[in-house]
Amino acid sequence: MTGILPTALEEATKVVQALLLTGKEYVCVMRLHSQVSENQIKAVLGEFHGTIYQRPPVRASVKRRLRTRKIYYLNLLETDGKNILFKVGCEAGTYIRKLCYDLGEALGCGAHMQELRRTRVGPFIEDEELVTLHDVAYMFAQWQETSDENLLRKFIYPMEKSLELLPKIYIRDSAVDAVCHGAHLAAPGVLSLNTEIKPNDAVAIFTQKGEVVALAKALTSTEEILGMDHGLVAKTQRVLMPRGIYPKMWRGSL
Repeated sequence: MTGILPTALEEATKVVQALLLTGKEYVCVMRLHSQVSENQIKAVLGEFHGTIYQRPPVRASVKRRLRTRKIYYLNLLETDGKNILFKVGCEAGTYIRKLCYDLGEALGCGAHMQELRRTRVGPFIEDEELVTLHDVAYMFAQWQETSDENLLRKFIYPMEKSLELLPKIYIRDSAVDAVCHGAHLAAPGVLSLNTEIKPNDAVAIFTQKGEVVALAKALTSTEEILGMDHGLVAKTQRVLMPRGIYPKMWRGSL
């Protein structure tokens, strides 16, 4: 497999778990075991839109139990005999080689994955953010000679970039240091938030300036949070901002 592989540095490794939850996009070459018409292929691809059942393949890093995954889009790009090129946008944890096998079964001819390229991981898109290791080595060498930090910014992004697609809750400055010490987020600390947050959703807690503070699990919905004046709204799971950046404005022990 080739394509996008986000890599975290130093403290940013804490956001990797959030990237694991984001959707992926792949371009795949599927090899059919016998010839099938293009109309049949298009019809079967259409049947795999939405929620599908999938059992991980034998060689997988997870237990082989039946589970559901979402296919956001599955588009035929090109056919060349038994080689089928398609693009798929899917929920994290979808096995494309198993998808190819299932497509082959639905077509009645059998199929396997021949080539795979990951073109998107969450907010990171191949055409916009992808750099090769040769690019990194060249720009790093240039930075060592010139000390021009713009060269590093071409391939090193702030950790907030990786959280662009995660629902966000913005909090008051007075609540920041408490969350940095591991406190769960209470309603009085909420300043604003994204719509359509649901209970148990993974959310990112941000300051008013757009700095990420922590990753958390929502305890209630957007509508309920907007109507609350006390009580917890999110459970802090991973603190990302160092303590002491914002002044301490809370009392008592945590």
